[in-house]
Order: sequence, then C-alpha cells, then structure tokens
Amino acid sequence: MEDLFGQDWEIVPAGGATGAAYFARHEEQRLFLKRNSSPFLAVLSAEGIVPKLVWTKRLETGDVITAQQWLNGRELKSADMHDESVAKLLKKIHCSKPLLGMLKRLGKTPLKPATLLEVLKDSIDEEVYRLSAVAAALKFLESELEHIDVNEKVVCHCDVNHNNWLLADDNQLFLIDWDGAMIADPAIDLGMLLYSYIPEEKWEDWLRLYGIPLTPGLKIRMKWYFIAQVLTHIQWHKSQKRFPEMEKWVQYLEKAI
Repeated sequence: MEDLFGQDWEIVPAGGATGAAYFARHEEQRLFLKRNSSPFLAVLSAEGIVPKLVWTKRLETGDVITAQQWLNGRELKSADMHDESVAKLLKKIHCSKPLLGMLKRLGKTPLKPATLLEVLKDSIDEEVYRLSAVAAALKFLESELEHIDVNEKVVCHCDVNHNNWLLADDNQLFLIDWDGAMIADPAIDLGMLLYSYIPEEKWEDWLRLYGIPLTPGLKIRMKWYFIAQVLTHIQWHKSQKRFPEMEKWVQYLEKAI
C-alpha cells in the first residue's frame, strides 16, 4: 500500500474484519483506501450513497485499490434512526435502477425466501437448534413461507445497523459497508431497522416517511426476514464463542416470535 504514496503519507489500518481498509493522510489531503472492493462502489459513489470515489488503481500484484473521500463526521446513534433522512436514503437505495443493474451485471440473482430458509436450516447447529426460541422461530418461518415471496426485488444493504450510517459534518448522510448487499425483498432492510430502532406504535409514521403504508402483508414479511436475520446472528456469535452477544440476539428472538 505504501508503494502508491510517497513517504510523506501516513497510512494506518482502518480496522474491519477483512483488514483491507486503510486511512491515508498527507497535510490537508485525507483518503479512505480499500483493497479489492467491488465495482459496485463506483455506482454507489455516483448515486451519492457512499463518500465520493476519488480514484481506482491496479497494482502489479493484480490487486485493485480504491480511494474515497475521508469525511469528517460521525456514525449515527440509535436515536438518529428515527430521522426522515434515514428513511429517505433507504428509499432512494431501494428505488435505484443503476444499483440494481450493476448488481445484476455482477452476477447477483434475487434472494428467494425458500433458499434463505434452506441455508438457515443447514447452518444452525444442534446446540443452537435445541434453544426453544430457535425451534419456535424455524417453525414460524416454515409456516409463513408461502406468504412471503413477492415480485418486488431491489438492492438491499442487509446490515442497516446504526454504525453503518455516516453523517458528515455538512449533514450529508451516507450508508457504508456494502459487502453483504443483495437483490431481495426490501422488507429485509425495513424489518431489521424497525424492529431494532423504532417502537412498533411508530412504525406507520416511519414508513410514511419512507413512502409506503404499513400493510398486513408488509408486517408479516418484515417479521419473517427479521427472525431469519436474528437466527443468522445467533449462529454466527455462537460459532465465534461470543456468548453474551449470542444471548442478546436470543432475547431479540424471544420478543419477536
């Protein structure tokens, strides 16, 4: 990475699971660098959903390095997820034809609920399955499966945690960390966001900001996908031996069923 810059640049790891992200600084110039990010990043930048892509360079090793604006700002707090700007940006993402077209060109196909359920059942180990809340959740997913699939499939972020929303100092809002993006029912994003941050009596108001009514069909789809995602979190934390976090997600599951 240092080969791209002179010795005057300070380059430090940005953390993250892959170890492929860095901050670079030289006097007033500041960049966020990433190794081998998806071509999807260019479309996200053009749509104004992530900080601006400044340049892309291919190294002799074959690795591709992207540089984005490094903005002053902060992650959203849980209370910020009520804001209209969050609803409007998520709606913009779900309605974006350029984003959908790029994911299709990258070979992504729409996620079907039946496929997700099969993957879940294959991934959950016996110890997790023995938890009463998990067994009840899987039974719910099976029983409602035929009511879940809809024709509407859009680009979904699939991890709308408040830590992935960046509010720049100029009040521009971005949604970052797109490694898990899918073509899927928008209820995947909506369910996780509403169940995690918005009291149920406020769901109708929040969805009005987003631009759709809270129908019985949407409500069951959001519940279905939220439960499916919670099961994924439970199993992942169990496999990482992160038992306090696993227990937190089990409690979420018990409330949702």
